[in-house]
Amino acid sequence: MFRRLVPVLFLLLVPGVLHAQREKLPPDDLEWVEKNFPDAIKSNTGIRYIVIEEGSGETAKRGDMVSVLYIGRFINGDSFDQRIGPKSPFSFRLGRSKVIQGWDQILQLMRPGDKWLVIIPPELAYGTRGSSPRIPPDTTLVFTIHLLSIDDE
Repeated sequence: MFRRLVPVLFLLLVPGVLHAQREKLPPDDLEWVEKNFPDAIKSNTGIRYIVIEEGSGETAKRGDMVSVLYIGRFINGDSFDQRIGPKSPFSFRLGRSKVIQGWDQILQLMRPGDKWLVIIPPELAYGTRGSSPRIPPDTTLVFTIHLLSIDDE
């Protein structure tokens, strides 16, 4: 009888365990996101996003030089960083660990002209160490990112 019960228990427990492994937002932050952004799309790495404006063209890829405007906020709405002047965008080479993992991942889904609200779990941002003094450890970050251009040269 025990041999019959083990597979049944396995099938009942595995979906819960797998779900817990995939969800990267802390429980309180997840509750806030689901309440405030119920239509947010979840990427396969746990980043959530909402398309504010749609761009066009090819998506960015590793090695591309990208230029963006952005505002970084905490869940409570307080801003911690921004680059919003169109004459001085933030530019960097994608996929070279010049920015947090969440940015390297989400920008590869975006096209020039896209403007997205992006919610990045702590482990894809600054993790357990944070970025002193501005960003505490284990902090979910919310960005408005406007991808201005992609240069693949």
